[in-house]
Amino acid sequence: MATLLIVEDDALLLDALTGQLQQLDFSVCTACSVAEATAVLQNQAVDGIILDLGLPGADGMELLTWARTHIAGLPVLILTARDGIDDRIHGLNAGADDYITKPFNMQELQARLQAMLRRARLPAFTQASSVAGGPSTAIGSLQIDHGQRSAVLGGEPLELTQREWELLELLVNRCGEVVTRDDVLAAWRAGPPEPGQAAAAPLNSNALEVYVHRLRRKLDTSNLVIRNIRGLGYMLAKPAE
Repeated sequence: MATLLIVEDDALLLDALTGQLQQLDFSVCTACSVAEATAVLQNQAVDGIILDLGLPGADGMELLTWARTHIAGLPVLILTARDGIDDRIHGLNAGADDYITKPFNMQELQARLQAMLRRARLPAFTQASSVAGGPSTAIGSLQIDHGQRSAVLGGEPLELTQREWELLELLVNRCGEVVTRDDVLAAWRAGPPEPGQAAAAPLNSNALEVYVHRLRRKLDTSNLVIRNIRGLGYMLAKPAE
């Protein structure tokens, strides 16, 4: 059972949301301010946060910043009345995994929560024991070193940007499986911007297509193929034996 922290100062909404999530078999703890939420996080392990931004005292963005600094990989879904595109971009680039505006549909919230928690369990987020126990992975002529965040292709170092590395590692960790666009974008948003790149640089499907194209060109001399899976995402095909 996943444990969620709801940070919301509207008592009626907080009560209703708590009850509905408990009916969906989530364990729920609550806070009405950044100070209360910080205290909860310092004393209790949670699997994810539902965060309002318009809180009394400190703004919810301060809690997001604190969580990103102190609790690596903790999923955060912003649930707020701030519906401007600039607000969405700011929240996502600050490290939120998802962003929903009020009023909201409970079924959509449930689906997004489950997707967020599922992504948080992926190897790229959790540094799964298979990676930690064996710091390198070899697929065909490609070998990647997870600790050094480097790759060698056919015995030659592969020049990769930070985003290209994160994309490649996610594809390698799930070789032969579909990696959705949301999986990649969430992994990118969980990390810092690339060196020299503005924090507000857009992370979207268009940007992803550019990085996939670049990575394909860098793997062009190998037997590794990144396939488009229509309507879903991408898959690193297992090389022929």
